Amino acid sequence: MTDERPAPATGLRERKKQRTRDALLRAALLLFIAQGYEQTTVDEITDSVDVSQRTFFRYFANKEEVAFAAQDTIDSHFLAALQARPAGEGPLTALRGALRDSWSSLEEALSEVVPIDLYLRTYRLIESTPALLAAHLRRSAEAEERIARLIAEREGLDVDADPRPRVAVAAFSGVMRVTGRLWGQGDDSGIAAIRDLTETYLDHIGPALAPDWR
Repeated sequence: MTDERPAPATGLRERKKQRTRDALLRAALLLFIAQGYEQTTVDEITDSVDVSQRTFFRYFANKEEVAFAAQDTIDSHFLAALQARPAGEGPLTALRGALRDSWSSLEEALSEVVPIDLYLRTYRLIESTPALLAAHLRRSAEAEERIARLIAEREGLDVDADPRPRVAVAAFSGVMRVTGRLWGQGDDSGIAAIRDLTETYLDHIGPALAPDWR
């Protein structure tokens, strides 16, 4: 006999909160894409979901936080994958393995936040909007520092005394920025396209750092 007792009220409230947050996020991203980030107001976002401004600010500090909510999920997903990599792997091997692992489950992780195609369109919007691009670079620098500290911890190093964790992460993140920009300018907006492009560029980190290219 199945237990048909109703779920606790706290569980229902949390699900309702999550649905409201998701609705605000998706409405905001669709408006940003349709009419531009800077042209979209918080009032327009809340009107499209039929909630108050107070409700919006209960979930998001500002429009920037909404624009990067999906990217924050991806960053957290990548960090979790990096933490799970075997301890014996070298830094770049671990970074590349974590990237591959996180890509393999990216759609599932993102589907809890936004549809994958909406995220991909938002990424292109960020790359083409000066205010969002500036914020993206700032947030990327903060993410690089978190990753460098995690790499240092894996290697048993003091990140402030040994420059190698930050150098390795800077090289890896530089490839990610280059391939992300190239992908954003291309015709194929699929995950496979950016994955293959990034894999190809990562193959060239070693040769690019060689003392002589000829």
